[in-house]
This record gives sequence, structure tokens and C-alpha cells, in this order.
Amino acid sequence: MNDPSRPRLLERLSALVARLPADREGLLALLRQAYQRNLIDADALSIIEGALAVSEMQVRDIMIPRAQMDVIDIHARVEDIIPQVIATAHSRFPVIDRDRDDVIGILLAKDLLRYHVAREEFDVREMLRPAVFVPEAKRLNVLLREFRASRNHMAIVVDEYGGVAGLVTIEDVLEQIVGDIEDEYDFDEASDNILPEPGGRWRVKAITQIADFNAAFGTAFPEDTSDTIGGFVIAHLGRLPRRGETFVAGGLRFQVLRADSRRVYTLIVEKPRA
Repeated sequence: MNDPSRPRLLERLSALVARLPADREGLLALLRQAYQRNLIDADALSIIEGALAVSEMQVRDIMIPRAQMDVIDIHARVEDIIPQVIATAHSRFPVIDRDRDDVIGILLAKDLLRYHVAREEFDVREMLRPAVFVPEAKRLNVLLREFRASRNHMAIVVDEYGGVAGLVTIEDVLEQIVGDIEDEYDFDEASDNILPEPGGRWRVKAITQIADFNAAFGTAFPEDTSDTIGGFVIAHLGRLPRRGETFVAGGLRFQVLRADSRRVYTLIVEKPRA
């Protein structure tokens, strides 16, 4: 039973922040003091820090670069589109008219079910949803507000010349606040930390132990400096990598598939072509 003589959590928090901080760093310092005093837990602190970071970040900081976008050409046959949808497991795809700078709409994977199940006549152009375009410099907190208002989940990012620079999803923005969001297509069992992908590539969770990675790929990365392959990547680069960044180590080509301002989540690993 609560002791009425003890101050409630809200009262203790209010007392802690009674002295208004002069800047953002001061606010963060107060919040960290609250965590140290067990007034808020680590998850709450992480979410608050992420929300504050989002207000200062721009779309270009988290977008999937143009070269890594999985797109569908409007001229492709439906029979060729379905294997691509299955292989990538995305729910939405930008549709282009031959050129990646010419995005004409967004195709939802679920709209292909009618053709896949019943083999009905299917015109991809009729199924397209309007594409939303945003500039690289748009603030993430503004984009999130627009996503919520419009109920869109994906936006095409354009550069200052109007060319397509990449894409961003509502999940990408939310992950900056709450961390990695795993869906039904993500792998989360220890045995699934390393999964083969089409084209001789592997999708590797950053939490994979160095020993397990070495055993799978025949590498000899040191286990005394980092416990996980994500830690190895950070140590190798000397900093947190950005999404889409690539480098070669141990005869393997690494591409950072998922990362935010705090940690690495997922990597794509392949052997460089001769």
C-alpha cells in the first residue's frame, strides 16, 4: 500500500526539475540525474533522449539511400514483381517509370494478393497510391507529425535539384525514438542471427557473437576487443557508422543495413566480387 507520507513520483520529478535548465544539455543532465535516483528507468530515459534527438535530426540522417532502394518498374510483368516482393519482404515499394528519379507512385504488397491468389487481371498502374515527396533537410519531428496526419508510412526524399535521394518510412523515424522495431519479417532467435539472402549475401544481426561470426565466415576477428560483430564494426571504424555505409574487412564487404545515432542493429555481409 502506498505511504501517503512519501512524495509521489510526479512530485519527486517536479522537485528535480524545479530549476529550469538553461539549455538542452542541462535538461538531459537533469533527466540523467532522475535515472540515477531511480525516478525513471533506463527505457524511459532512452526514449526521452531519442525524442529530443529527433527534433534536431534531418531526413538525410536516416534515409535509405537511392542506390539501396528496392523499387518496382511500372513496365515489369506482375509475374516478375511477385518474386521481388517475396524476396525483400517489404510492405511498400516505390514504383518508377524506368528512371529512379521518376517515382510515379507507391505499390502496397497486399494489393498483389488478388492476382497472386486468384490470378485475376492486374494493372499495376491502377493499384498505385500517391507518392509523398519530402526534402532532405526536413526535420524528423515535423515529418513524424505529417506522417501521423496524412496516415502515410513512406516518403520519397528529394535533393535540392529535385532528384530522388532516397526514401524514409515512419518506422525509420520511430526507431530513432524507441530503438529497433522488429516486425514479423525480422529475425530474432539466436539461431537466426545470420541468414542467407539472394545474391550470395548474408543478413547479420549486430549482436552476433564474434566467435559465431568467425565460425560462420571463416574469419579471425579478435574476440578480446569486442564481444559482438556490431562492436567490431564500431571499433574498426572508430565511430558509430551511418545507415548504408560500406567497408571491407577480413576479406568481406560489410554494409550497415540498420543503425541509428546510438547503435548498430543489422549488417549485410558478402564476399567482394573478384
